[in-house]
Amino acid sequence: MPVPRIAIVGRPNVGKSSLLNLIAQERIAIVDPTPGVTRDRLSVVVELDPPDGRGPVKPVEITDTGGFGVYVAEGARFNEVGADLGSLSKDIEYQIAEAVSNADLILFAVDVQAGITPQDEAIAQMLREQKLGRRDRKGALTEVRVVGTKCDGQGWEPHGYELAALGFGEPLLISSTSKYFRRDFLDRLYEMVPLNEDGPEPEADLKVAIVGKRNAGKSTLINALAGEPRVIVSEIAGTTRDAIDVKFEFDGKSLIAIDTAGLRRKKSFQDQIEWYALDRAERAIARCDVVLLMIDASEPISQVDEHLAQMVMKSFKPVVIVVNKWDLAEGRTDPNGRAVTPQRYEEYIRKELKGLNFAPIAIMSAKDGMNIRETMELAFELEEQASTRVGTGQLNRIIQSILEQRGPSNKLGSEARVYFASQVKTHPPTLVLVVNDPDRFTQNYERFLMNRFRELLPFDEVPIRLILRAKSRVEKRAKAAGKGVLHAPDQATGDFDVDLTPDQIDAEAFLADLPDDAGAYFDD
Repeated sequence: MPVPRIAIVGRPNVGKSSLLNLIAQERIAIVDPTPGVTRDRLSVVVELDPPDGRGPVKPVEITDTGGFGVYVAEGARFNEVGADLGSLSKDIEYQIAEAVSNADLILFAVDVQAGITPQDEAIAQMLREQKLGRRDRKGALTEVRVVGTKCDGQGWEPHGYELAALGFGEPLLISSTSKYFRRDFLDRLYEMVPLNEDGPEPEADLKVAIVGKRNAGKSTLINALAGEPRVIVSEIAGTTRDAIDVKFEFDGKSLIAIDTAGLRRKKSFQDQIEWYALDRAERAIARCDVVLLMIDASEPISQVDEHLAQMVMKSFKPVVIVVNKWDLAEGRTDPNGRAVTPQRYEEYIRKELKGLNFAPIAIMSAKDGMNIRETMELAFELEEQASTRVGTGQLNRIIQSILEQRGPSNKLGSEARVYFASQVKTHPPTLVLVVNDPDRFTQNYERFLMNRFRELLPFDEVPIRLILRAKSRVEKRAKAAGKGVLHAPDQATGDFDVDLTPDQIDAEAFLADLPDDAGAYFDD
């Protein structure tokens, strides 16, 4: 049995996105008083707790939809550059219809403080007549419940119960702002959805975040992967606002692709919504396994592309540089009059995005479906690289060979030494080197180490985090814990010679000194 699905529908600015966030108990959807913020279907799986605290937890999928008729009102139809947003209406209505047609329960959100409007009545009529998506699933009509939003206190309750006139029974009342009726609302919602006997769906095998500037083709790629118009694609820049998770199967594996808002320079932001969109893009990068950094091949690499590259670098996430719209770039000439080829474009990218010189590059045309499968296979390969763990003995032997080839430059006769090394984490592969003095390892030598690591370790195309720790600090931690002293690895075998066990080194000596996101365990 699949996870029960709940669709939230209603006219603009009645609090649908706030309702989603309240149920999820997390800020998933962007909430702003500007009409038309939500355009796509935004879904999230949440767990509803039992009212008595003793029953089973019910996982459900909640879907937020765009406001019906959002771009009909005067003053809401055109954006800051004069583009007609009314052209998005059919796409938004399609996404609403898909959410309604796939739902096991429909929450019809109506603003208590505004009362029943003609638009609310029109939506209610369309739901009854199945003109806003089909409700007859499995021979029975999907239940519709009116949710009276913005019921901020006891004085609004009588107005809320007037919503029963819409013909869908007693309304549920809630205020997402003051949390009035929150517990009662969640308890009644729990009772309305069936229990999924199979439990929550397993985590996806891979999560990819697709980031890029406006109109780079991110949503087109999502739809090509999903095999349906899952998100709205438009020539209007900035159509996508939220970070949209789309789940599908790929060669027998489950994949979640996160479509993010197209970004532009911060000084060009028109309103708070663009700042929210930037925040959602950063969160998408933080929670994904692999980033697809999408570059528009028909335009020069911009400051926005460089800024996104920096965001990805700081996240230490594996990244594929996806050169999209190759069908528009191929056959053109560069500023020197030479024909644009994949090899020359790769040279151009390496020059402009130097911090991602390790990242693989994929040439693609999402519109034509060119090279999409190969790009996703590459993303799975990067996830496998980032998951790899190298044994401590093997790592010490490799470092010993690197030092024999070229050690750190001496300063005033002082010698830089590496006593011990271990990989303490995956995602990203994190290497800790216990040395005599971290200050003796210059940036140039650290870059040399990184290059050699990429040649000798199975991390040639993913970020590596390198942490240098002074031997004195590690020994101090170990002695304070009464565990012994760390000694240098055996020169012949590369294995470490310590009075500590590997688990004790990790728990007592390293973790107090490592960053919060660096420590895991030693495996040898």
